[in-house]
Amino acid sequence: MYLTPQHVLLAGATGLTGEHLLDRLLNEPTITRVLAPSRRPLAEHPHLENPVGKFTELLPQLGGRVDIAYCCLGSTLKEAGSREAFREVDHDLVVAFGKRARELGARHLIVISAVDANQHSPIFYNRVKGETEQALKEQDWPQLTIVRPSLLLGNRPKPRLGERLAAPLSKLIPGKYHGIEACQLARALWRLALEEQEGIRVVESEELRKLGKLKQ
Repeated sequence: MYLTPQHVLLAGATGLTGEHLLDRLLNEPTITRVLAPSRRPLAEHPHLENPVGKFTELLPQLGGRVDIAYCCLGSTLKEAGSREAFREVDHDLVVAFGKRARELGARHLIVISAVDANQHSPIFYNRVKGETEQALKEQDWPQLTIVRPSLLLGNRPKPRLGERLAAPLSKLIPGKYHGIEACQLARALWRLALEEQEGIRVVESEELRKLGKLKQ
């Protein structure tokens, strides 16, 4: 069964994947409103509502009908500057966003996690991602879709040296570790919004690449 969301809540619209997804959403004829809080202003659009400011301060102020919520928030240890700061973004903010989206009536949350996310992992990054997934599962969503892309490929405003070096290699690795283009991921995220599948669904990078290639 397929649904057509009309009112979308989007976090992370200024990021690599978020920018592609926002463009996709604003060009979908069925979408009447995209509520996208951000730290800096986004380009104006008749269907875009863009509160600007500190994310934690904006969350309680968000209002209006929401059918579905996308969470594209994410950082790196280097960008965050410390483990504590990284956890604040990739765990605390994501969980708080999920809670607020649920309060606004969203029945489906689609969240970007990471390949090999595992709350018991000895690797800090993967462990935090896994703990975030578990916290979202405990919010009792009617429909929760967790996507685990591998290395995201695309042109960032601030290129990450490690990703630039790893990108060519990631294109040669098969399976779920093969890199995925951000625009391809955005197409997959929209397609997943059209699928009604009650409960929790985890989508690995290999499946995301296939979904992102399908014509819609």
